[in-house]
Formats: sequence, structure tokens, C-alpha cells
Amino acid sequence: MGQGPLSDLKVLEFAGIGPGPFCGMLLSDLGADVVKIEPITGAHERHWSGGKGFVNGVSTFFLSANRNKRSLAVNLKEAEGLRTVLKLIASADAVVENFRPGVMDRLGLGFAALRKIKPNLIFASATGFGTTGPLKDKPGQDLLAQARTGLIAGTGDRFTGPRAVGAAIVDQHGGALLAMGVLAAFVKLLKTGEGTRVESNLYNAGIDLQGEALAAYLNAGHTNDRYRRDPRLATWFHEAPYGVYRLVDGFLAIPLNDPNLLAKALSSDELAKLCQIDRYEQRDVYAQALARALAPLTLAEVSMRFDKLAIWHAPVLDYDDVAKDPQAKANQVFLATEIDGTPIRLVNHPVRYDGEAPTLRHLAIRPSADARNILRELGHTEEEILDLASRNIVVVPADG
Repeated sequence: MGQGPLSDLKVLEFAGIGPGPFCGMLLSDLGADVVKIEPITGAHERHWSGGKGFVNGVSTFFLSANRNKRSLAVNLKEAEGLRTVLKLIASADAVVENFRPGVMDRLGLGFAALRKIKPNLIFASATGFGTTGPLKDKPGQDLLAQARTGLIAGTGDRFTGPRAVGAAIVDQHGGALLAMGVLAAFVKLLKTGEGTRVESNLYNAGIDLQGEALAAYLNAGHTNDRYRRDPRLATWFHEAPYGVYRLVDGFLAIPLNDPNLLAKALSSDELAKLCQIDRYEQRDVYAQALARALAPLTLAEVSMRFDKLAIWHAPVLDYDDVAKDPQAKANQVFLATEIDGTPIRLVNHPVRYDGEAPTLRHLAIRPSADARNILRELGHTEEEILDLASRNIVVVPADG
């Protein structure tokens, strides 16, 4: 099925919500044959969606992380269902899973068991907090990881208003890191014929997102009082004006810029007098002065002034704005397709290869949509496939 640089990679994905599905989708976008093993009732992300997003009964949550995969719904509690999956693993290169530690072992699909079947298997796991340590059995979830890794405290004010990031960024970063691990292991497999045990977790992913901030905090003698800052300032470790400021008709993000240019662009005597201050130690003073200079101006006015002096800035857009942004079109950010005749837009694969995004080859809209093809590849006859379906071992859709 695969088309692309990873067309020789075959992956079995045992994953519901979290980084596992995103990892599998990145690999499948690049041509890997990723078979998503689902429970008989379908993966969890088919039954829930943030914002109650469903298109003709199909969860947008599912659609956002399962592009280009094939689906097989199997009853793993039945010995014959487990045997079917083990046959698939014997012909695969990698297994990706994101259950809590021990769950795959209880299913008979743990690392040790599978290595006996496939000695050079790549076994890639994503957990919440890792497989050792006091938190290893705790539930792993994006918001919990944001809280535990300091991301929430660092995003808002630690003492008066800690704020979570408005998207599941740890899940997605964790999935990208896991995909990177699988790719490294696949290169090793091709070079040496040896498999690899790849492990990723949300805790490490959340920490990794903050490498710059943590390096500054741990090595420059800071205490957590550094979190205290004017609410306009985006981080605790940047000097002013690094933050978001209100204008008459919107908000503007302003990173580090030459204070002399800012004072000139805004014709502000107050800012001019502050050009020589330490804009880290006195960041609140500077941010408040900048806010006063910006408050009576519109986005168009400020952008015109800033562009003339090459001052870095960006308007704060919402999703309606992003959907219409010409840059989104130029970057092929959105992928247009349809569900049973209803048009939808999905976020596309984020990387371009020779100027192009990977194509959408397949969407397994229904659980086990690809059962017949997958079972035929294992050598099952149509009669045997129908028998498995009749005994609720495998779901076989009438048109699948």
C-alpha cells in the first residue's frame, strides 16, 4: 500500500488517543504500511471528539491522527484473534503502542513475547511518564504532562495565573519524537538487521519542549520568583518587550526588538527614555510603557510603522483567520477531502519533500475498513474471513 520513502516499512499500531496515533500517521504519510489494530468496537478516538466534532458520524479527533493507515478491528481476548495479530507481527518491521506499562504484556503482546516471534522487531512504546520511577503507573495525558513538567507554570504566572497551552502540544511532540525513534531504528535495521526497543513518554516530551527555558533556569541561579512578571510578557526568561499587547482592534505579538526603533516607530518619549534600562531586570516597567504607547493604535497603523523600520511583529490570529491566511495556502497547510460526500479540511503533513506534501492515499472511515485485504494478505480465504467475522473474532464490514 505504501508510496513514498518509507514504502518498505510495515508497522502495526496499538494505540488510541495520545502520541501513538500521531506517530503512526507521520510514518504512514511517508509511505509506511501502518495497520491500526483496533478493538471490536473501534478505537477510543472514534467515539469522542473535542468540540463535539463529528462529520457524518466520523470523529474529527480520529481524522486528525489516522490519515493513510489501514484498520483491522480484532478481539484480542480470543485466542484466535491474538493469533491473527501475531501473524501480522511476524511479517512486520515495527510495533507502535501507547498503553500504560504492562498492558501489552497482559495482552500477550509485550516486548519479550514478540521478540521471540520476530527477533529483529522494532518495538516502540509511548507512555505517560516512562517505564520506571514513581510515576510509571500514573495515567499519561497531555494536560497532566503540561502540569508535571513545568509548562503550565512557565506559560502563565506561577503564583497568580498559571496557564495551560491551548492545544495538546505534548501529545503531538511526543508522537513526533516516537516517529523519529522508529525512523532511527529502521535505519539501524536496514544497516545491521537488528531490531531496537524504542521508548518515548509525555514527561520527557514536555521537558524537551522547554530545553531553552530549563537550561536558563537551572544554570543561572534563578529562583521561582522569576516567574512573576507583567501579564503581557510571554515567558519568564525573555527580556521585554517579548509578549502580547492590546491594540484598539486586536492584539499584537512583539518579540525582542531594538528599543530605539520601537520608540521611533511609536513616537514615544517614554520609550525613548527607557532605551538604556536593563529590559530583563526592569521588564515590567518597559512592558507597561510599551502597552501605553500601543493602546490607542490600530493593527494597520502599527503594522505600517513597524514594517517601515523592519520591527518584528505579528497579529494574534484565531482559527477563522488562520483558515483564510494566504500563507496557509502557500504552505499547503490544509488538506481538502470529503466524508461520504461532505467536504472537510484536515491539517496536512507538516514537512515538504521536493516542494510537495505527501498525498492522502486512504482514510479508514469505519473500524476494520481494510479487514478483507489484510486477512487475504495473511492467506485467509473468503470463507475463513466470513467465519472469523461470524464468531466476532474480527470485524469485517460488508464493503471492506
